[in-house]
Formats: sequence, C-alpha cells, structure tokens
Amino acid sequence: MEQRAVITILGTGYVGLTTAALTAMAGLKTYVVDPNPDRLASVRSGKSFFYEEGLDALVAKAVADGLLIPTDSYEASVPESDIVISSVGTPDNPDGSSNLKYVFAAATEAARYLKPSAVYVQKSTVPVGTGAKIRQAFAGAGLTVPYVSNPEFLRESTALRDSLWFDRIVVGGDDAAALERVQDVYRQIEASRAQIAQTAGLQAPAVLPKGTYMQVGLESAELIKVTSNAFLALKISFANSIAVLSDKVGANVTQVMDAVGADARIGRAFLNAGRGYGGGCFPKDVAGLISAGLEQGVNLEIMRAAQAINEEMPGYIIEKLQNSIGGSLEGRTIAVLGLAFKAGTSDARRSPGVKIANVLANAGATVRAYDPQAHAEAAAYLDDAVVLASGTDDALRGADAVIVATDWPEFVDYAPSAYASVLSGTYFVDALNRFDMQAVHDAGLEYIGVGQSV
Repeated sequence: MEQRAVITILGTGYVGLTTAALTAMAGLKTYVVDPNPDRLASVRSGKSFFYEEGLDALVAKAVADGLLIPTDSYEASVPESDIVISSVGTPDNPDGSSNLKYVFAAATEAARYLKPSAVYVQKSTVPVGTGAKIRQAFAGAGLTVPYVSNPEFLRESTALRDSLWFDRIVVGGDDAAALERVQDVYRQIEASRAQIAQTAGLQAPAVLPKGTYMQVGLESAELIKVTSNAFLALKISFANSIAVLSDKVGANVTQVMDAVGADARIGRAFLNAGRGYGGGCFPKDVAGLISAGLEQGVNLEIMRAAQAINEEMPGYIIEKLQNSIGGSLEGRTIAVLGLAFKAGTSDARRSPGVKIANVLANAGATVRAYDPQAHAEAAAYLDDAVVLASGTDDALRGADAVIVATDWPEFVDYAPSAYASVLSGTYFVDALNRFDMQAVHDAGLEYIGVGQSV
C-alpha cells in the first residue's frame, strides 16, 4: 500500500486553512499550526474563522474524520511530517517592504523539529531572495532539508474553486525530487476534487482550465506571484485612468474596455473601472515589488503610478458625489453598501468601501454602512462615527445618497426602483459600474458612475 505523506501547515489564514482542508480531504493527515487559540477553537469546532464559500463543510468533515488536526505545537506536528508548508502572514512595513518576521520565525522554529527526509515549502508571498536567506539559516543550523517555493494563486471568495480547478501549480527550487514530492500533493488533491467539490457544494466550471504543473528556479518562483498580482493591479489602474479621461470627454469606459478587451492579446479580465483594488494581496504585493526593485536598484515607476491611481479612486468617486449633491457633504446622510474588499469574502483589509465610508465621515456626513459578511472584520478599520446598519434597507432609509462599493448579489440584484422606494434622496453612486444607467434614471435616481458619462 502506498505510503501517504503527512503534512504540517503553519498558519490558518486564507491560504493556510484552505490548503489544509484540501490536503486533509485528499486523505493526507494534516496538522495545521497556529498560536491563536480562538482560531484553533474555531477549526476544532468544524468552522473557519473567516467566510469562504464551501470551506466550513470541508473543515467540519476533515476534523471529524481525524485528518485535519489543529494545534499550537510545532513539536507535536513537525517531527511527524514529510512536508512542512509555511503559510504565515507577511504584512507590509510602513515603507511598503514586506515584514518577514513571521516567515523567519516559522522557519526557525520548524528547523528545530524537521526530520532529515522532510521538505520545507514556502507558500507565503515573500520577496525574491527570501528563500536563499532561509536556506542559509538552515545550513547554519546543520539542516540539509530541501527548500521549495510554492506560490499560491487563489483568490479570496473563490479560494476553493481556484485550488480545485487551477490554472497552474508552480514549484521552485533546485532539488528535482523535492519538487516532485510537492507536486504529488496537488496531484492527490486533483484526483479527489470531484468528491471534495461535492462536499463543499461547489460546481465545476463550464470550461475546465488546463491545470499546468510548472517547475522553475527558486528566485523565479518567488517573483512569479508578486509579478502576477502586480500586473492585474496595473490593469485595474489603467482602466481607472481611462475612466477619469472618459468622464472628461464624455465617453463610456465600459464600452471602451469591452472593445479593448475583445483583443485576444489584451483580454477583458481586470479592465473594470471603479473604486480600485484592495484586500490583503494586491496593495501589499504592489508595494512589495516596488520595494524589492529598489533594493536591487530598479525603479519600477509603472507600479508607482498604478499605486497612486488606486489610492485616488475612492476620493475621486466621493468628489463626483459632492459636486452633484451641491458642493458639501456636511450634514448629509450617505449609505455605503459593501465593506469587504470584494464580494464573497469577509476580508475588509484595505477595502475601498471602508475608505469611502471613513472619508465621508471625516467630511461631516452621517454614514450608515452595511455588508452581509464583513461587519466584524471591518469594525477594526472604520471611523467611530460610521454606523453599521442591520441590513440593506436599514442603511438606505433616510439617506440622501447611496454608494454601492462592493458587488454582493443582494446589492447588484436589488432593483433600482427598490433603492428609490427606500432612499430619501435621489443620488445613486455605482462605484463598480455594475448597474444599468438607464434603469437607474428610469427609477427617478441620478446615476453617478466611474467613467460612464453616456
């Protein structure tokens, strides 16, 4: 009978817990290590501490089957494990560089217990050159275990789908056998994905991606993830710069980008104008890439421009509302719908919706905000003056204007006439360009989009 690998995953964040649930559901005994007792208690109870469609069902079954084992102990998990995967947090420093204290702390602690036949895998997004430093530290401690970079490409709100039906699995390093061992873990997940998807209640995409396995050099693997995210952020900021121009000349940016994206060399994805990107990846990865470039004497001016445009978009949208509403927001009541940085997740880190709510509150407006999943996480970032409403109608009632800042289905599927029936005022700000302009006008509301003057 084939010997199945035992896995330890360090960190229970979006990447760590998603990966752990998948490896356990593929039949691999998986330890998930985290020092946070509340997170561990949540996993032990069969639930994720964050919202991600389908994940709770996998966690519950894997824990019940004894294949997903939450612990705060390296000593109880790492010595037994054939593959140890680091997926700890990498917050950015004030200067935009990556804070790697958790990455190095995890590697240092794991090094105390790694067995000689183990493989150490870095799944956290780290600057290029980090792996070389960790390998040097391992060598200094007398360890010869292989080190593999395995960047993740999952998106919050579609993390399980992205993992089950992946575009590519990238592993980087100089030990061919270790690279194969890591890829074998994903092959076992792929072999079990029909059963996993059924448990999670997920449908396979209509068109299955090819699912390419790629082996590259260590530094290339480290650079691939941040480069991918930076390019997608660049597309969003490019669309937003054209949206501002469209407002000036009377063009419709959605029509422009539909035509531009029809070019197969360009593609339509991520050319959506609006309030800009947010979350725990794009802003951090753009800043990290800029910082890594400067360390090597490379000035990535194009990414600085993308970063600046993104920072300006929430203020630009508020300025459009302010100009329409009479020049001042003081004393106005504004409903902000959407505090998660995107639909399908509870993550409110660097959320444009949160930034919009805070800027409005600082301008003297009364702000009533609502999100179906993100209240708990958004509360830490919101101005104390922002009131969290109990529902969509509660946020809208008595408001002079509404800003739809996250495209949750319950917001975008809510008819413009329904908005009009609850709002006191007539100003409708579509910060995502998701609504039909004419339908909003027909409901008696004044439509304010991003780069959509016609």
